[in-house]
Amino acid sequence: VQLQAFGGGLVQAGGSLRLSCAASGRSFSNYDMGWFRQAPGKEREFVAAITWSGISTHYADSVKGRFTISRDNAKNTLYLQMNSLKPEDTAGYYCAAGTRSLSSRLRDYNYWGQGTQVTVSS
Repeated sequence: VQLQAFGGGLVQAGGSLRLSCAASGRSFSNYDMGWFRQAPGKEREFVAAITWSGISTHYADSVKGRFTISRDNAKNTLYLQMNSLKPEDTAGYYCAAGTRSLSSRLRDYNYWGQGTQVTVSS
């Protein structure tokens, strides 16, 4: 499956953004999906995950209550709604597809999209 993330941009602290990840190729609905982020000089870290059905989700503590992951299998698209953004949310955001439900580990994801940059100004 090929993944392409978009929707990043520059936003003030407290603002919102919605990221999208468009999938093509193999059946999107076969995969559990995740969002990760990587800030300059830091390792890539888990943000959120969702099961293939969209019924269950899992979040990193740092974004819980502010971010919402969702998917539309009919549109082959994954979303990340980000509210109450903070400067520390600044990073490149990556979508990924795998078969291990709700995993927070990078190695459990087989397919990765290119990143979309999110910059939060204070």
